[in-house]
Order: sequence, then structure tokens, then C-alpha cells
Amino acid sequence: MIQSPASPRTEDWAAAPHTFILFGATGDLSRRKLLPALYNLYAAGRIPQPWLFVCVARSEATDETYREEARQAIERFGRQGPVDPDTWRAFSAQLHYVAMDAANPDAYTSLASAVQRWERERGLSGNRIFYLAMAPDFFAPVTAHLHASGLAQTEGFRRLIIEKPFGHDLASAEELNIAIRRVFEESEIYRIDHYLGKEMVQNIEVIRFANSLFEPVWNNRSIAAVQITSSETVGVEDRASYYDRAGALRDMVQNHMLQMVMMVAMEPPSRLKTEAIRDEKVKVLRSLRRYTPEEAARHVVRGQYTAGRIQGQRVPGYREEHGVAPDSHTETFVAARLFVDNFRWAGVPFYIRTGKRMAAKATEIVIQFRDMPKHLYFNESGNLGPNLLVIRVNPVEGMYLQLNAKRPGTEGAVVPVAMEFSQEPDQSPEAYERLLDDAMRGDSTFFTRWDEVSLAWKWVDPIAEAFRADNIALHPYSAGSWGPEAAQTLVKEDGAHWWPVYGQDTLSVDDVLEREYGQAQEVR
Repeated sequence: MIQSPASPRTEDWAAAPHTFILFGATGDLSRRKLLPALYNLYAAGRIPQPWLFVCVARSEATDETYREEARQAIERFGRQGPVDPDTWRAFSAQLHYVAMDAANPDAYTSLASAVQRWERERGLSGNRIFYLAMAPDFFAPVTAHLHASGLAQTEGFRRLIIEKPFGHDLASAEELNIAIRRVFEESEIYRIDHYLGKEMVQNIEVIRFANSLFEPVWNNRSIAAVQITSSETVGVEDRASYYDRAGALRDMVQNHMLQMVMMVAMEPPSRLKTEAIRDEKVKVLRSLRRYTPEEAARHVVRGQYTAGRIQGQRVPGYREEHGVAPDSHTETFVAARLFVDNFRWAGVPFYIRTGKRMAAKATEIVIQFRDMPKHLYFNESGNLGPNLLVIRVNPVEGMYLQLNAKRPGTEGAVVPVAMEFSQEPDQSPEAYERLLDDAMRGDSTFFTRWDEVSLAWKWVDPIAEAFRADNIALHPYSAGSWGPEAAQTLVKEDGAHWWPVYGQDTLSVDDVLEREYGQAQEVR
């Protein structure tokens, strides 16, 4: 195993002492991700002292009962297993719980008084971070209540972290942004996309810009296509009320998938500084070819899963899920062909696909290089493929480079071989750990800037309009498959095919190469 390359950002400044106020502290996101991430940061010495951790939710609880609930959540969902008793004792001593209705403006006065009292006891100067781990409908009113109560009025720094989705279309996103900007400056708003906290997504910059092997060929002269897959085996679980209104297009494509497109396609930044990096990402979205609703029908596929089998277990179809309308037309799968119309990427298709109840859980990026002339090491029926750089984001972190080489012990048999790098399991921090650490240090590089949000919605909205008008057919696909056949047809139109996904739930690299290419091809 090889250790991961370092971050491209050389600054490693320490976070300043602050108060961290978590709204929605009893919710699923807090239990599964945020509490374990904060505990791991504390255990790693990444949280400054003094520190105040205030957890806010509607449920009635005392400090003691919530601390016990938090400990159970950390041990169940964290990557470290059972907590260290001494570390837990020190961490939990800084945690206070406040039961309140976030929709009640009067409750914020009491919260402000409690926070100020606890800050005085710890000698804190008023630096505050607010994390809204709650439904998007609360973002604007909670922000207004923070301002009215004085919680957002502080002599120290103040930062607001909010989860996706940021609006449900461009108009609603603009309205929400105006409401939040009445209280917080753009530089104080941290729109979190946890995919940007994943090790290998952040590593794309290093792979590209720190290796002379790749950057000279990272263009349309050497790259034939890019494929990005983000597949899930789970269904909607307990998110049906949200998902049936959002669908895969808004839930995954508008944020996660386009973020990965930006990371792959961006130009080298002038400096390894936050705004320089974000500026280059925004240029990609400005260059992304926008489709009219009519054009979208030729480049976008949508699907919805039906009953099938996942890992040998029968699972219901989407319309049979609890909380989903029996006649729902919400898409659970999207595949699309994108084009970045700039000098570097002109003519190179970016294929993306994402869906629920698919055959494997995996997020991978495949860079497919152009074929060599097929007159030397290929015969007419040759099936050796192109060179591939595969970046594994999840659940296995790593990458491999597929090359062609002579099979040892033969006179002319050429076979595909893979040079593989794999991140050591459980040694890499979780995405939320990285992003929370960045927010505490005031580094917004891997958070989403407003112009990224607005440009992403400008690309998505016409496709969503085509979905609403049923201009794009809703294709069924069986749970446990790789999506509807129309997604295969989409890439076959260009003489391509979807590359197999590799990971813990599928085949090894060697198995896939054998399945993909069969026997080695003899040279004539």
C-alpha cells in the first residue's frame, strides 16, 4: 500500500478557538457523519482549545442524555470503533445540548444567552461556526433568526455551513442566496458538497498538475472520452419525501457529478490559492454546453428502478417504496453526454451516470486515452483496448493505469496490464472530517461558491423542464442492474461502451481485464 499524495495546498494553518453550533443535532446526518467527524478531529488534535460545541435540536434531552446518544452514534458509525475513554471525557465536557424549535424566533434569545455564558466561562472571543444540518426550508429563516437574536453579530469570525440542496432550481437558489446574504458575506458561507472532501477527488489536482506524465496529454489530442460513474445499491430508504421531489438529477447531477466534471476538466490554476482554484472550476461550467429541452432528449437518459435483487435479496421497485407515489415519474437514474466547449476539451464527450439500486456501490472516473494506430500490434479482429487511467473515489480509494505489454514467455502476445495504487483502508479521513477541518481553518477551497451553484442550475434546469414535460422517456431498469438499456445505447452511438466498475463489490482488476479482453491477442 502507498500513502496518499499530499494536498496541493501547502498552507496548514491552525484553526482559531471558536464555538461550533450544530442545528439538527439529532438528525441522521449528525449521527452518521458529523458527530463521528468532530470526535475524530478532536482525537487527532485538529480542534483548537478552548472550544465550545453546542448541539441544537427539537427533541427533549439533557447534556448527559445527549452525550450518551452522541457516544453511541460515534461508536456505531465512526471509522475508529469504540471511543477512547479519556478522549471521550475531554470531548464530551465541551458539548452542551439545547432543546428548541428552530422555527420559533423567541427561542434564539435563550440560545444566545446560553452561548454567551458558556463562551465567557471558557474565555472564548466570539468566533462562531453555524452548521445547519437540517431541511433546506430552514436555511433562510434560521439565518434570519441568528441575525435578529445577535448570535450572528460577533466581534470574531462567523461562518455558516449549509448542506445541499441549495434550492431546487435557479430561481429558488437565487432567492435563498439573497436571504442568506442579508446576514452573511459570500466569504462566510460554506456550501458543503461532501464529494469534494473525498481523498481521490481532491487528489485529481495532484495527479494532473504534479505529474509531467499526465498534464501534457490531458487534452482532446490524447483523450478520447471521460466517464464518471456514481452508483448506489441502496434505494431511497427514509428520504422518500425529499427524493420523490428531487430525483437523481437534482440530488446527484447538479452537485456531485458536475463537481467531478469540474475537477477533471479545469485548467491549471495560476496559484494554489482558494479563489484561483475556484475560478478555474467556474470556467468549466461556463464552457459546459447547455442543452435546450429538445436537445436534452438526444443527450440525456433517465430511468426508474423496478423490483429486482441486490446481493441475493429481493428489493421492491421505486414506486413500491414507502412514501413514494404509486404513479411517480421521479427518475432514480440519469446518464448524460456532456461537452466542455473550450480549446482543451473540444469534441471530447464526458459521459456521466448515477443511479440507485444498481449492481454495485462505486464512484469512479475513467480517463480513456486515444487508440494507437492499429497496424502493428493489432490484427483485424484485435480487441486490445486503449490506455485507461481509472480514479477510484468510493468505496475503494486509489487509481490504476491500464497499459498494453507483451505477455512474458511468448513471442508476440500483447495483453493489458494494470499499475495499481490503493489507499490503505480506514487510514484516510472521512470526507466530512476534511471539510469540517477546512471550515474551522477558514479554507473554503473545497466548498461551493455561489457562481458554481448558479451555473450548475442553469445547465440542469432545461433538462429538468424536459423531464417534467415527459420529453425524455422514463426507462425502467431492474434493481441490481447497471441501469436502463438506453444508457448503453447513449454511448454506443459514439462507438463506445461503459467501462466496468471496479471496487469491493465487483471484480478485481485482473478479473475485469480477463472479462473485458479475453485471451491475449497474438501479433501477426
